[in-house]
Amino acid sequence: MSDSNRSTTPASDTFREFITQGWAPREDAPALEAEVAPFAAARRAKVSAAHPGERIVIAAGEPKPRSNDVDYPYRAHTSFTYLTGWGSDTVPGAKLVLDPVVGGHEATLYFREGAGRDTDEFYANSAIGEFWTGPRPSLAHVSAQLDIPTKHIDEFEHRRGDFELDTPQLAQELSELRLVKDEWEIQQIREAVAATARGFDDIIQYLDRASEHPRGERIVEGAFHARARLDGNAVGYDTIAASGAHACILHWVDNDGPVTRGDLILVDAGVEVDSLYTADITRTMPIDGAFTEVQRRVYEAVRKAADVAFSIVRPGITFRAVHDTALRSIAVSLDEWGLLPMSLEDALQPGNQPHRRYMVHGTSHHLGLDVHDCAQARREMYLDGIVEPGMVFTIEPGLYFQPDDLTVPEEYRGIGVRIEDDILVTQDGAENLSIEIPRTADDVEAWMRRVRG
Repeated sequence: MSDSNRSTTPASDTFREFITQGWAPREDAPALEAEVAPFAAARRAKVSAAHPGERIVIAAGEPKPRSNDVDYPYRAHTSFTYLTGWGSDTVPGAKLVLDPVVGGHEATLYFREGAGRDTDEFYANSAIGEFWTGPRPSLAHVSAQLDIPTKHIDEFEHRRGDFELDTPQLAQELSELRLVKDEWEIQQIREAVAATARGFDDIIQYLDRASEHPRGERIVEGAFHARARLDGNAVGYDTIAASGAHACILHWVDNDGPVTRGDLILVDAGVEVDSLYTADITRTMPIDGAFTEVQRRVYEAVRKAADVAFSIVRPGITFRAVHDTALRSIAVSLDEWGLLPMSLEDALQPGNQPHRRYMVHGTSHHLGLDVHDCAQARREMYLDGIVEPGMVFTIEPGLYFQPDDLTVPEEYRGIGVRIEDDILVTQDGAENLSIEIPRTADDVEAWMRRVRG
């Protein structure tokens, strides 16, 4: 990064001598071993067992410029976070190296400490200087925290030619390892869900204010973002705050429309906690606190589909079966309303499926460090895979009647509903981790009355 056109810092020896002296001693804060350390070590052991004799490098990644010398908020690569346990305070540019040794691998974490007050970089280098970024953790501190030996990044650079890595193969392997979460990961997702629940309460409190602004969707988005920053690291993905017909746009993230009384608002949002694990939850709410008859009909059909899909979740089923079950329920509801252009039996044939016009997306995806976690796993391990205890995934059916869709009666047009929950597979069934966020139409109305006071 160049700041030659902006820098006014004196470069004289006199100034350098003055600014690098006269500072009180500062000791590194004591570091306790983090709870994640043994879990991350167990994950590294699995990678080690799969690659005897191979040297493996996993990079945290560098900051990415947003505009000129302004970077996007930094987030370490998922594979790096998974194998180290280092979360939102990861030092950019860090590298994890697994060197082969007899009986396995030896892990070393390489990164650059901050430029301290014994160098002129601490005030002159805006990328790493403590005057600009604050102090970075020391090598010793991180080593104690994560229980991994650490070295300065310069030592990695000196032996860069020693390393070879088949990145796509490793990305696939780590995606497949992450399909089943360990105890620590599940707890992190629980915390993310709890923070997200508080964020939805905040949204309800701001709905009246949002209704008074021409871009009220951004007030909704902002309310949730504030909660994510207070209770976590950030949002896990761009919040969808889709009011009225915008709810029919599956990935509506402009969030620049009005929030109009009498309409529904669909909010798809998740808090990412400091460990970088995220929730992913959707609720659809009546802006004025009460569903109309048609809104309720559509809403309850979507909830029924979600409940039927949840009811089959247990170890041993195929992941695909969750989607198939939800979709069949959607088709049944549409048939009952007379909205299918053929018989239900014909509609369910693989070559037909007219009901997909009103729900084109899938019902489930895995969840964890990435909101769409494990996406590089092989199809036979993911979509066609067998459900196991410890898996965490979403169930999120929906119905979307576009405002200009002439295949449905006018009363349905412009209504979009999705209900999304985060599901943990247990030894004998499943747990809805987000069940405390109200789901039935009656409960949603009562929830909104309670939060609004």
